[in-house]
Amino acid sequence: MSLPAFDVAAVRADFPLLAESVQGMPLVYLDSAATSQKPRVVLDAERDFLERSNAAVHRGAHTLAAEATELYEDARAAVAGFVGAAPDDLVWTHGATEGLNLIAYAIGNATLGRGAPASARLALRPGDELAVTEAEHHANIVPWQELAARTGAILRVIRIRDDGSVDLDHAAEVIGSRTRVVAFTHVSNVLGIVNPVAEIVALAQGVGALTVLDACQSAPHLPLDLPGLGVDLAVFSGHKMQGPYGIGGLYGRREVLAALPPFLTGGSMITHVTFERTEFLPPPQRFEAGTQPVSQAIALAASVRYLEGLGMAAVHAHEQMLERRVREGLAGIDGVRLLGAADGAERVALQAFVVDGVHAHDVGQFLDARGVAVRVGHHCAEPVHARLGVTASVRASAALYNTIEDVDRMLEAVSGVRAYFGVDGAIAAGVRACDALSDQRESK
Repeated sequence: MSLPAFDVAAVRADFPLLAESVQGMPLVYLDSAATSQKPRVVLDAERDFLERSNAAVHRGAHTLAAEATELYEDARAAVAGFVGAAPDDLVWTHGATEGLNLIAYAIGNATLGRGAPASARLALRPGDELAVTEAEHHANIVPWQELAARTGAILRVIRIRDDGSVDLDHAAEVIGSRTRVVAFTHVSNVLGIVNPVAEIVALAQGVGALTVLDACQSAPHLPLDLPGLGVDLAVFSGHKMQGPYGIGGLYGRREVLAALPPFLTGGSMITHVTFERTEFLPPPQRFEAGTQPVSQAIALAASVRYLEGLGMAAVHAHEQMLERRVREGLAGIDGVRLLGAADGAERVALQAFVVDGVHAHDVGQFLDARGVAVRVGHHCAEPVHARLGVTASVRASAALYNTIEDVDRMLEAVSGVRAYFGVDGAIAAGVRACDALSDQRESK
């Protein structure tokens, strides 16, 4: 099946900030894994709601409240459909971090005997095990550490190989009869590798463990069907998928959401309150206490409709072309080491790397002076850096609005880093790389 033509120039024109300059140069934005830029339709959707329909949802009988509620729930349906789910299977959160904490604290509440009878199966006992991989973001490590500390459970770690791929043999050793939760990332925010979800889910299902997927780095880049992946729960963040800040989603299989006790409590998530007891609404409202992120949800719906209009398969194909250019270009620069170099692995357009003899922060400043925005540090994933023997890295992460020219400007800048900082043997290599990239651009 042929894909629709992808007009990256037209896409770029939809993103106002990409017309800005940095350090007197046109901006090359390669930090979308941290936060993405927002198209005009997303900015307009939030502003339009606030100017024309703003009211509290699910709380009023007046016309404006009814209109706001309808828009809000339409947004839920749109975002749920984007990840292959039904509306009632999507809980609004303020981001993936909150979603992961919601799950961990809800399981902790089940351990305390809270919730419906079905919640008892989620309760942890001392010695039960929670499993994560070495490639996780801190947001998919720390909540499980805290849950283990509160319940007496044990946190176990599935190794990654030197090339960044998950060691499935080790996963089969770790995931056993005492495993109750397996939490893992769909795509590492350092390595860019699409992890083998089906194989990990099969191991977890074989022992009756709950699966929790961090889909932050896959939702913006891959056609996504969370129910089809077979995971029990999954989280994603709006601001990484061309949406606004302060909004995200928690997907859950209906029976799993129904078994989870509430995490935050208060208004909007109850059916009846006395001083003796409280009765809670069913999911998803059970997990949406307090004032809702209404304008943000509506803007996120505009984002997913924008992506669907482009076609996620076409977005993915465009980004795959960028990914190959980034990896092949960086691999050809002397003194650059790629993190997560697994051959043949499916990837998104995200690559972390180190430059021999130059600290990542210096590389980032060097690139910024040339108008190229990248991320430096350990990217809230310190353990994977430690596993690969580095303290920090540079991360270039592309998105649908990036071009080959963006990538080539980044590569040209990286090729000059070691020469600029006087690293031995780098001058000739840097000059050769710059000349080669200039020749490539002139030949196009």
